[in-house]
Amino acid sequence: MAKNQKTKELKRILIVGNGGRENSIAWALSKNQSIDQIYVCPGNGGSANFAKCIRLKPKSEDQKTIINDCKRLNINLVIIGPEVPLAEGLADKMREAGLTVFGPGKDGAQLEASKEWSKALMIENNIPTARYWAAESKEEALEILKRFNQPLVIKADGLAAGKGVTVCDTIEESKEAIKDIFSGKFGSAGNKVILEEKIEGPEVSIFALCDGEKLIVLPPAQDHKRLLEGDHGPNTGGMGAYAPALLINEKDLEDLTKLVLIPTVQGLKKKRIKYIGIIYAGLMLTSSGPKVIEFNCRFGDPECQALMPLMGDEFASVLFACARGELESSPKLTFRSECSVCVVAASKGYPESPQKGEKVNISVESNPSLQVFHAGTTIDEFDNIVTSGGRVLSIVAQGESFDKAFDLVYSNLKKINFDGMHFRRDIGYQVRDKY
Repeated sequence: MAKNQKTKELKRILIVGNGGRENSIAWALSKNQSIDQIYVCPGNGGSANFAKCIRLKPKSEDQKTIINDCKRLNINLVIIGPEVPLAEGLADKMREAGLTVFGPGKDGAQLEASKEWSKALMIENNIPTARYWAAESKEEALEILKRFNQPLVIKADGLAAGKGVTVCDTIEESKEAIKDIFSGKFGSAGNKVILEEKIEGPEVSIFALCDGEKLIVLPPAQDHKRLLEGDHGPNTGGMGAYAPALLINEKDLEDLTKLVLIPTVQGLKKKRIKYIGIIYAGLMLTSSGPKVIEFNCRFGDPECQALMPLMGDEFASVLFACARGELESSPKLTFRSECSVCVVAASKGYPESPQKGEKVNISVESNPSLQVFHAGTTIDEFDNIVTSGGRVLSIVAQGESFDKAFDLVYSNLKKINFDGMHFRRDIGYQVRDKY
């Protein structure tokens, strides 16, 4: 079948997820003129805000119900946003049902779902990373810490919504983090602990679309994990991001592709894993060279919100080709040359116990240079937008400079409010002249 005919088949897309990441993907895909409908399942209070986008709330969120909905709606492409359904094998079940899916199977999702598995893959394929030790009990972990006699980075092995990592400054902090994880704070994600050598340097994230063989590398981004300004406070899912990250240039990105991304794909292939989806490598640029801190098997959140406005209109067709294992025949993916920035507005109590049910007032509309992406929102019985999670909104803007883009975001944040709303005012301090 000719490429043009295949492209025309992309009429109806279903995006699985309910966060800011999924909201921004839907917005980006809606720019493709050939698409008729985009369903976001289960979606959030802003899922229907963009042209062609519909919130799909299934009767049940079990895999079989979602697959049946995809068949009923004649969905041509499914994009699985969050890590949990990927780790649970939703992509496998959908492919078995004959659906075209962007997102790795359960085997490939181990790249994120098990830090030990991911670390072993890096070591086996000479991908630079910090030294580490794995422990299955509190006693074993404390013994490793005693032997090393230095503060370590303590990580829950499994998925913990970006909150299962503690970067410790003292041995005492390391001990407390170990005890926290084995006390059940992160559920089964903490059945095993990874203790990691502490490395230093600025962090940057690189992303590639992978069809099992070939890669398309996207612009790099920089996330801000800590809750408070000055990079203080607990780790969160992310309080803001910007792209492209200026820490690495085009040549650096080529070098990192050869050093990290290509060996990752080759390592997965050695394990007979056909990895279809996004490979996201979080890197630290240390004095001895770049090292991988972690891999994710999906678009980052909030990095995705900053990246999506930079994607060309052909983005949907490229994802469709990628999901079919045909990146070689996809349209060329173009990127806007602007600076794109994202600031997250969070609920009171986030990340430990976010306040929910607060009415959200938004006096700004999305436009080509400014987007409001919903995350932790829903619509109540009176048609009000109310908070339903910790990270409520992502406010995103583009400009010819980072200063202009951040000015646009922060000036429009004044037009948004809900009780307990807070956000960092220093997002992008690394690239802002005015900060």
